[in-house]
Amino acid sequence: MDILGTSLRVCVGDLNAAIDVYERLTGAEAIRFQRGAVAVAAVGCFFLMSGPEAELSVLRKITATLAVKDVDEALADLTAVGADIIAGPLPTPIGRNLVARHPDGSIFEYVDRQGGEQGAEA
Repeated sequence: MDILGTSLRVCVGDLNAAIDVYERLTGAEAIRFQRGAVAVAAVGCFFLMSGPEAELSVLRKITATLAVKDVDEALADLTAVGADIIAGPLPTPIGRNLVARHPDGSIFEYVDRQGGEQGAEA
């Protein structure tokens, strides 16, 4: 599997205030979207997330988001090493994703830019 990059997940109470900080630190402009009841801003290598604690508590269990060339290839490799596929592969507005628990217990989200839902919310 080709891992193209990693995004760090940060849960914040005030998304707008956090965006200002992370835009300044990274020099990147935020890209905002919704994931259910959670507001998300991608800023450089960070995913800032704000919303109901019940949903954030689930998202905090995911260590990082890994960009991959192909989620299907990631699925095959993850299955081969004994990972537990928790969710997906599922289409998102920018591609597909899956969430997997590695044999060591670490949980990661894998995303690609293939086959995204046109016009849907993340």
